[in-house]
Amino acid sequence: MRTFHSQSVTILGATGSIGRSTLDVIGRHPERFRVMALSAQSSVEELAGLCHRYGARYAAIADASKAGALKRRLADLGAAAEVLAGEEGLVQAASLPQVDCVVAAIVGAAGLRPTLAAAGCGKKLLLANKEALVMAGPLFMEAVRRSGTLLLPVDSEHNAVFQCLPSSGGDLQQKGIRRILLTASGGPFRTRSREQLGTVTPEEACAHPTWIMGRKISVDSATMMNKGLEVIEAHWLFDAPASAIEVVIHPQSVVHSMVEYIDGSVIAQLGNPDMRTPIAQALGFPERIDAGVAWLDLFRIGTLAFEAPDFGRFPALKLAYAALELGGSAPAILNAANEVAVAGFLARRLPFAEVTSVIRDTLDSIPCGPVTRLEDVTEADRKARERAVELVRRAAAALA
Repeated sequence: MRTFHSQSVTILGATGSIGRSTLDVIGRHPERFRVMALSAQSSVEELAGLCHRYGARYAAIADASKAGALKRRLADLGAAAEVLAGEEGLVQAASLPQVDCVVAAIVGAAGLRPTLAAAGCGKKLLLANKEALVMAGPLFMEAVRRSGTLLLPVDSEHNAVFQCLPSSGGDLQQKGIRRILLTASGGPFRTRSREQLGTVTPEEACAHPTWIMGRKISVDSATMMNKGLEVIEAHWLFDAPASAIEVVIHPQSVVHSMVEYIDGSVIAQLGNPDMRTPIAQALGFPERIDAGVAWLDLFRIGTLAFEAPDFGRFPALKLAYAALELGGSAPAILNAANEVAVAGFLARRLPFAEVTSVIRDTLDSIPCGPVTRLEDVTEADRKARERAVELVRRAAAALA
């Protein structure tokens, strides 16, 4: 019988879709993994239940006002987890010295500081919080290099690229790579006209055709901003210029991404659209472990289709490429404006077609500068949010 070194794991964002999928994989391998810490934004009941079920020693809740309620609920369940509260509590959970692996799965800018803290600890870091790289790519990658952190992408597309790359070091040219091909489902509105997008509801935008995701990411997929953020993420993860990263629409979501080499070869990673596959690959790396995912039946699928993205119908993708080319704080401005605009749409204060208009206007309004300190990022984020909030307010007033 094989024996394994048991890894202690912290999951930042344990109650989200990535966090729940990670716990599902961990639960299949109790001999390999033990849960050290779990975090949530404000879900006291769910976080307490997960800490009790998985025996977590720490429970971190971002909303510090809920710390007392969390302590009481943990006591009711007989769970011995120590409560950590607020952003500092999340940073502490990300930096625990006895932890081997951190899963960074907090959605949005809220995960920036905890994810940066994990990047600087020299542990194994499973990255699902793409915004940390989008907002603070230079700072994040410097922290990884300085600490010797093993950075493994969990986004299905970037995990696929990672699996398709050679193990040797060097840049893309040294590896013989011509370009990275990031696949995208096209979201729920791939075939809708621009005119039809004007009446889209939050419920429609959140009904993704192939993936089960949270509401914010589902809307990002519907606008294709999610793919734009992934282009920026790929730039930092794989040291690839924007010109070497191409988006390919693939509605079946079976080919998760591809790498094209200078000899004409294209290597692809395929699998059913289930986030447990990339999570298991990263958790088990360099070995393979069971993810609980159904086997891929190519005969049932029959046909794999590919098409070019329509930048006119989905301008968010073009905006992301533009922000990447601008560099500096432009991606942070893009991300902040997008978070505000998506929240406005989900609250029915902003039409779907105006989401990218808010992002574009914010990018045009806020000057971008270099990113050398975390304060550069947080200041750009603050200014962009203020501008985007005002733009959403005006749009809401026009709707009233």
